[in-house]
Amino acid sequence: MSGHSSDQSGLARIVSEIEETAIALILGLMTLITFINVVLRYGFNTGLIWGLEMVTFLFAWLVLFGMSYAVKVTAHLGVDAVVNLFGEGPRKVLAFVVGLICVAYAGLLLKGAWDYWAPFAGLDATSGRWFPTGFENSRDQAWYEVIDIPIPEWLRFIEPIMNEGEEYEKLPRFIPYAMLPFGAALLLLRFVQAVIKVAQGRQHALIVSHEVEDMVDEVKHMNAES
Repeated sequence: MSGHSSDQSGLARIVSEIEETAIALILGLMTLITFINVVLRYGFNTGLIWGLEMVTFLFAWLVLFGMSYAVKVTAHLGVDAVVNLFGEGPRKVLAFVVGLICVAYAGLLLKGAWDYWAPFAGLDATSGRWFPTGFENSRDQAWYEVIDIPIPEWLRFIEPIMNEGEEYEKLPRFIPYAMLPFGAALLLLRFVQAVIKVAQGRQHALIVSHEVEDMVDEVKHMNAES
């Protein structure tokens, strides 16, 4: 586990392990599937029919895992030219307010993600326009399948539960789409953690990455050495 999470414990450490392991596995699977498809296509004039769709899903998963992980390691880019005009106290207040806005945004994103995914899993969407006020019946769409990815035999046990005993020919959509509410929940968790750190003075801003400035400084340093 990386050093920046060495001071974490309990749930935070578990979540960090899930994020870092998932990102590594997804990158590896994307590379492996793409490599195999290239070899099969140019070497044997064939290919994995489901390869492109699988890589597309994995890339979407990578983005959803990455957005929460980037909040954790403060890797998101931001414009802080105006914020830096204020002193340390006002900057902390602004960071806290921005954090609360981000928490609200992540909450809305989680509601939307759940409401989109729930029908595919045979579950109820939430009621309420902006914030969940309960649950309401939604049309059961658990029979929806992906286009190309076949369902593994070891997943057949879900058919009596999700598809009224009917066999799936392809992977049911609720499985790859489950990353939508899961990723949104991770993002909400990371924003809540960031706001708490700002309130405790352990973090001064939600956005700490200054990639362009770092690159400029690196170029200046290289020019000075040459």
